Amino acid sequence: MERYSKNLRPCLSQLKPYVAGKGYTEITRKYGIPQERIVKLGSNENPYGPSPKVIEALRSISSERYPETEVLMEGLARYTGYPEESIVVGTGMDGVMDTLTRIFLDRGDRVFIPTPTFSYYEILTVMSGGQPIFKERLDGYDVPTDVPRDVKMAFICSPNNPTGNQTSENDIIRVVESTDGIVFLDEAYVEFADKSLLGLVKEYDNLVVGRTTSKAFGLAGLRLGYAVAPEWIAEQYRRAAPPFFGLSCASVAAGVAAMKDLDFMHQSVSKILSERERLTRKLNARPSQGNFLYLETKAASGSVADSMMGKGVIIRDCRPFRGAGDHHIRVTVGTPEQNDSFLEAYEEICA
Repeated sequence: MERYSKNLRPCLSQLKPYVAGKGYTEITRKYGIPQERIVKLGSNENPYGPSPKVIEALRSISSERYPETEVLMEGLARYTGYPEESIVVGTGMDGVMDTLTRIFLDRGDRVFIPTPTFSYYEILTVMSGGQPIFKERLDGYDVPTDVPRDVKMAFICSPNNPTGNQTSENDIIRVVESTDGIVFLDEAYVEFADKSLLGLVKEYDNLVVGRTTSKAFGLAGLRLGYAVAPEWIAEQYRRAAPPFFGLSCASVAAGVAAMKDLDFMHQSVSKILSERERLTRKLNARPSQGNFLYLETKAASGSVADSMMGKGVIIRDCRPFRGAGDHHIRVTVGTPEQNDSFLEAYEEICA
């Protein structure tokens, strides 16, 4: 190994692996709890799953064929109100961001990242040879708008993961107008929020708005993300994107079907919002615009998360989020029954 490890890029030493939410198998092995008794509220998944039309579409895919994205792009264009020339797709929003950083970031480029937030922004920056410029969020987790002028990119998650707050339109405009860099606005959770800022792409040539089908559409396991970008950026994106944008026949078929059944998505979102309101009241939690709540704990968050898992309830310990500290957890809004299980365990542990 030592003979060949010298070929590794030095920037790897700066990174910690991305920490995903715990899964069923890990909890079953560790605590002996049967999978059917585990309540999984640690990964911001949609508990109602995808439209039945998605399940039907997946039965008819031709696995021996390469994917064809034309109908998917038409559906995304209808949903967003933007022409297909402004839309790009990828293997989840992670894949979209990966291609964007490859076309914009070079060694030494500075990237603005307000913390705490989604940790993959840091990984992408470092692996591109860039330098993350971290800035702590303000009171209420608002984004600081005094962005260094020399940054090449800025990542803003709104609603923000893990804090759940949405950045105001005025603050996004201040950020976009303060820099010649590319601003990536991550709206992964926007279907659960009061407002989208997608319309700003028409006004600013340095703004890209990322979206996903993983959350509101219930397609997390199929890895389909997209973004709306100024046409000049979308054109360059298509030069550097993987073949077929890295999509599979399954993800394309699922995306097409999901875009044809928006009613199902809206019904799922409505049920989640109702439960989010109930949980917020019950826990006296800070308001959230996502499908999750960000809770402060008296005990160390790692201890709380472990105790919850011992009761068969998976939540997210927020310590891996840079700047979140040791006393915050994130809980996904589930079905009423799942949320009741969470509340019972949480009250026992944190009372």
